[in-house]
Amino acid sequence: MSAKRTYVSPLREQAAAQTRSLILLRATELFADCGYGRVTVADIASAAGVASQTVFASVGSKGDILDRIVEQGVVASGYEQAMQRVLALRTPESVLEALAHGTRLGNQSQFTVYEAIRKALPVHENGAALWERATAAYRDALHATARHLHGLNPPPLYPVTESADLLWFWFGPTGWRTLVVESGWSWDRAETVVYRTAVAGLY
Repeated sequence: MSAKRTYVSPLREQAAAQTRSLILLRATELFADCGYGRVTVADIASAAGVASQTVFASVGSKGDILDRIVEQGVVASGYEQAMQRVLALRTPESVLEALAHGTRLGNQSQFTVYEAIRKALPVHENGAALWERATAAYRDALHATARHLHGLNPPPLYPVTESADLLWFWFGPTGWRTLVVESGWSWDRAETVVYRTAVAGLY
């Protein structure tokens, strides 16, 4: 006698995926607005229009939710596609211009995610590991850009590692936040000035 096959409803799976997405969206907004430490699972459930039990069953604990937000933010930033464009360019100016635009778009589109993570750091049980997980791919991409720049003519004035550090200083999330949020610059203005600063600073 053959084993009974378990029927999986595509509509049910789709509804569950939509519920997870809504929970993560509302949690991201709440973490960014109120701070991770001040938000409860009940708050997230209320904002998403579901029961607290649904949050736990669909995504997990508050810590699990934050982990999912980090994972989704890395993918949604579009850094892989941006890096493909950057590494295909063959002049320092065009590389830095594409890097400025790509990191601007990533930070602008994922601003709420970065705010949620930033506000979680002081109260998270392992804030350093959280920040490392959230930014590792970002830093790797800037290191790859630095190595690429050193293969072009002329190369930057500084060694590869220092060039990568400077790219992080100019193009990392903290730099964008300082200019746009803390100083009130437009994203367009910040992109233009950061690009020019990187060209002048590296060459």
